[in-house]
Amino acid sequence: MASQAVVVVTGASSGIGSATAVALGQAGYRVALGARRLDRLEKLSDTIAASGGLSFAHRLDVTDPASIDEFLAAVRTHWGPVDVLINNAGQNLSSLVAESTDEKLRSDLEINLLGAMMVTRRVLPDMLERRRGDVVFVGSDSATRPRTWQSAYSAAKAGLEVFAKVLEMETEGTGVRSIVVRVGPTGTEFGNQMPKARMSEILESWKYWGVLRHLHWMPAESVARTIVDTVSVPLEVAYPTIVEVQPGGRKRESDH
Repeated sequence: MASQAVVVVTGASSGIGSATAVALGQAGYRVALGARRLDRLEKLSDTIAASGGLSFAHRLDVTDPASIDEFLAAVRTHWGPVDVLINNAGQNLSSLVAESTDEKLRSDLEINLLGAMMVTRRVLPDMLERRRGDVVFVGSDSATRPRTWQSAYSAAKAGLEVFAKVLEMETEGTGVRSIVVRVGPTGTEFGNQMPKARMSEILESWKYWGVLRHLHWMPAESVARTIVDTVSVPLEVAYPTIVEVQPGGRKRESDH
């Protein structure tokens, strides 16, 4: 996708979303920032402007259809139709299934899965009409390597990959790409949602089930760079469908 394209980043107020927005701005994209914490978005917009980028901040709650409609209407008024959608909004209210609540389960599914589906549905018609556009889903390796304490989160991310695959099939030959960026362990405040008092218990469980091979993690900027590189590849050159990015450290591990 050419620079100056209009890119929406959901969940842009922190972590991977914030880093991706900055990287897109530096690459010449016009970045529409959406999240519930408007104060953070406004600070992020200032950061992007300081490096010569263009951005637009507006509150967005991906679980609220009215909020989505208001956000996208504001983006279209400000810049026009959306060229690239980065479905990044997410949360992980970690708990054992037996200790969870209906509210926690519902919230994880609504934010991680349903929100992306509802935003995608709204931007897709314009993309199909113009025969171009990228829909990116920021996924997780929990979709293929589910973890204890993350039942709803893992289920939502698995569902996200299925939704992205169906979208890929339905848009074949239209100029619209459906892309999953499957993310491994990343060091952001996202991890703060996990119960710190039980982290040793959680890590032991992951080790037991073979989903904790090491304790390496990558910065959000590594994921952001992957996303920018992926959407910057012209459709005529490649159609990536699933791109997985994992932390480094393999050389250090082999030395032990």
